[in-house]
Amino acid sequence: MTATLTAPPSAPPEPVAERKIRWEYPALAALLIGTAIAYLCNLSANGWANSFYSAAVQAGSVSWKAFFFGSSDAANSITVDKPPASLWLMELSVRAFGLNSWSILVPEVLLGVASVALLWATVRKPFGPAAGLLAGLALAVTPVAAVMFRFNNPDALLVFLMVAAAWALTRAIEDGRWRWLVLTGVFVGFGFLTKQLQVLLVVPPLALAYLIAGPPKLGTRLLQLCAAGVAMVGAAGWWLLTVELWPASSRPWIGGSQDNSILELTLGYNGLGRLNGNERGSVGMGGADLPAGGNGLWGSPGITRMFEPEQGGQIAWLIPAALVLLVGGLLLRGKAARTDRQRASLIVWGGWLLATGLTFSFMAGIFHQYYTVALAPAIAALVGAGTVLLWRERQRFWVRALLALAVGLTTATAWMLLSRSVHWLPWLRWTVLIVGVLATLVVLVPAQRKLAVIAAVAIAYTGLAGPTAYAVDAIATPHTGAIPTAGPDVGGRFGKFGRPPGTEGPNGPGGAPNGPGGNAFPGGNAFPGGNAPDGRNGPGRQGAMAGHEMGAGGGLLGASKPSDKIVSLLEQNGGAYTWVAAAIGSNSAAGYQLATELPVMPIGGFNGSDPSPTLDQFKQYVAEGKIHYFIGGNRGGHGGPDASGATRSSGISQWVQENYPAVEVDGVTLYDLTAAR
Repeated sequence: MTATLTAPPSAPPEPVAERKIRWEYPALAALLIGTAIAYLCNLSANGWANSFYSAAVQAGSVSWKAFFFGSSDAANSITVDKPPASLWLMELSVRAFGLNSWSILVPEVLLGVASVALLWATVRKPFGPAAGLLAGLALAVTPVAAVMFRFNNPDALLVFLMVAAAWALTRAIEDGRWRWLVLTGVFVGFGFLTKQLQVLLVVPPLALAYLIAGPPKLGTRLLQLCAAGVAMVGAAGWWLLTVELWPASSRPWIGGSQDNSILELTLGYNGLGRLNGNERGSVGMGGADLPAGGNGLWGSPGITRMFEPEQGGQIAWLIPAALVLLVGGLLLRGKAARTDRQRASLIVWGGWLLATGLTFSFMAGIFHQYYTVALAPAIAALVGAGTVLLWRERQRFWVRALLALAVGLTTATAWMLLSRSVHWLPWLRWTVLIVGVLATLVVLVPAQRKLAVIAAVAIAYTGLAGPTAYAVDAIATPHTGAIPTAGPDVGGRFGKFGRPPGTEGPNGPGGAPNGPGGNAFPGGNAFPGGNAPDGRNGPGRQGAMAGHEMGAGGGLLGASKPSDKIVSLLEQNGGAYTWVAAAIGSNSAAGYQLATELPVMPIGGFNGSDPSPTLDQFKQYVAEGKIHYFIGGNRGGHGGPDASGATRSSGISQWVQENYPAVEVDGVTLYDLTAAR
């Protein structure tokens, strides 16, 4: 009997997942830590950032009623013109750490890091670690994201909640469990409490993806989507219903509405008015009210809007690539099973990009550059997922052709955007052009290991160099005011109010109302100061707006900056009054409130156009000794007509001037409402 000699069994191959962990999680840690450090750098330079919201945070940090309603002042005269969810995290932070710039802005940074992490997790599930990391990196370096995740507008929380909804929906497509659909609805509902109807733009893509790819039978999928809808309504409706049923006499006026109704705010100023331009209480006409070919306050609606100077540098860098990669990914997954997770994910992110991008492009009402941060997760996800998906199939010529098209379009877009500021990092556009052309050609060559590595590095540089440079500039530059933007000045900021570099301020050429480059608001003061040649407006950058040039009294888009003498005057016996002062417009009031940490009444809300308070109400407050000073010398005249035909805010201002003595303190006119003439 002969023995059969056999070699000892070799060790089984290491599972792919374990091999990936060796580099994936250190890379993820580097991405998240790097994002956090970058976003925290120079954070305090932003000061109060958007003082309109910072004043509301201060109010909510000392009054739970102001916390619940999102009031602009702790005495609860009027709310901000959005639901309060975005304020709650900041207000809790201020309650814990005191009122300062960091306690307000660090929660926004944390939302940015969490959004990057959640996007990684969402894209990684169907496409793998490389796709998730690339998507997270692309989001982190998007210029508008680098601004808004360091700023206190509602958009940081909105983006996080939208990504969270996509994450939950991805989990639902994976296992078909009801809880994930319900959680998706909850995230969307809280997104509504952050910025109202804007979050609904992602609902159709989410619903469509699950309807197509959800594991259960069709009837069950429909019921699950209904459950998600009920959860969405419940997550938003509890607050809306409470506000609507609360007696109007014991709550603040709903800022931004003309009828003191949260429903009117939702459907009007923050709803259909944004689409058709018919916004009651707004500061000017939108695109729908202009003659053919005209240019409104918010730019001209159209398919190329995202690539125009106002928006291009904020978001447009990777849009063409994202669209090409979306098409390529759908073609590759075209014959997959109905429940294919990769195709479903592409439907989510592609639908998100198309629905939101087209809405932004054609809306005729108020539109600001920073709104485009809502596009950033979809673009980043499509770039990460599409690049990896097509890269794995690059042995096919048509796939290589699509990759080359994506790289070529990215190169052309970067060249266009960087050419709008030829004196800012002039070498960058040339290196991107050269590397991009080489990358386009190399991608067309059949796969070889050395060429593949070269192509991957070249593609990464082409796609990320421009937005990263803009993001670094955004972090290095202080941002204050209502409309922050990233990158150098490229002209055309804020619609027709954008000022050519070097032009003078509101009292100089082009600054007069209806003059050349007319930079005045209807019925109000001229727009503040001009841009310096490098796009910086003194200590902060806000496109065509410079809050520090609005004067101590502030204005529509910049807060007041009171002197120590004025602050001391307001603080004297300040606790004896419901409001230590009243000023027309929320930003005019905000600076005084933040300096004194005492309530200041913002007459007319953000635009100065809300009918709160009426002249009779204001007279009653004065008669009861509730207001100490009226702060004059700031803008007014935007309120709607009252019974006498005069505008409400100007009527209040005129009544004060006629009945109370004026004193000028450090360039600001104060009226002591406790000392009648």
